[in-house]
Amino acid sequence: MLLQPAARFSKYVVGAGPWQVRRSDAGQPFYCVVLEGACRLALDGCEPIVLQTGDFVLIPATFGVAMSSLQSPADVENSIPTALGQGMFRIGAQEGPADLRLLAGHCSFGSADATLLVSLLPQLIHVRGEERLATLVQLVGDESRENRSARDVVLSRLLEVLLIEALRSTTGTGAAPGLVRGLSDVRLAAAIRAIHAQPARAWTVDELAKEAALSRSAFFERFQRAIGATPMEYLLAWRMALAKDLLRRGKASVGEIAQRVGYSSASAFSVAFTRHVGLPPTLYAREQTAAAHADGQSHALLSKTDEEFAPQSLAI
Repeated sequence: MLLQPAARFSKYVVGAGPWQVRRSDAGQPFYCVVLEGACRLALDGCEPIVLQTGDFVLIPATFGVAMSSLQSPADVENSIPTALGQGMFRIGAQEGPADLRLLAGHCSFGSADATLLVSLLPQLIHVRGEERLATLVQLVGDESRENRSARDVVLSRLLEVLLIEALRSTTGTGAAPGLVRGLSDVRLAAAIRAIHAQPARAWTVDELAKEAALSRSAFFERFQRAIGATPMEYLLAWRMALAKDLLRRGKASVGEIAQRVGYSSASAFSVAFTRHVGLPPTLYAREQTAAAHADGQSHALLSKTDEEFAPQSLAI
């Protein structure tokens, strides 16, 4: 798996009655697996979705996310999980039977290109009704309920496999077009990796078709169907994603970045970047620096909160 996903930690949460939680995670990857019951999840700017038993959700870059009970939480303020010991937390009503059990937490992507790849992934990956995934969810649920030896190690490995399986489940012919689906096609993956390896090369459709060992017409049609963009549109998207990453890092001049992403001059790159992103490179870099400073302060507070509520036995 190109992204190399790994689970960092999980919170085992049981819920009852009305509750709601809202937070900003400064772009961190977030996942949630519903072991029993149902709840509602909403990303900023998106319609809420209902999560049911066996559902798995992966948000590659989380900023604003809200979760709540199906029971109306209108009169409930932001709920704080109560530690119950043994790595378990309770949210909502503190008495009576629980109507929800879930594992939720942050993961990480080990790929050196993770930031770039995440920018090309769907905003939300929601998997339901996949038999293999359901089996993994059942194993995670069983392991989380028992205090067996090496429980932490087993859970961490199961969660990593769950993350990989969730990404793989989006690659079928019925999946929405995108990078994950494209990489699942061995022929197209060869061309995509060639683009990633040499973004500055003056690629043509013919050359990329040769990388994929396909005819030009077959490659073009297959690529567009799987990715949802033409090969040249994807090449531009990758170059701009790489340029944005370099601008965020602030360690290269606009001229150097232009050369690294295949433009003969800084002015040509600036025109293309402005057309694609909506901002000139220098202005984009300034805004990203300011945003990173603000997010750093927010993330420090969020990290403190996570340390307070994260089960020590699941700190992986």
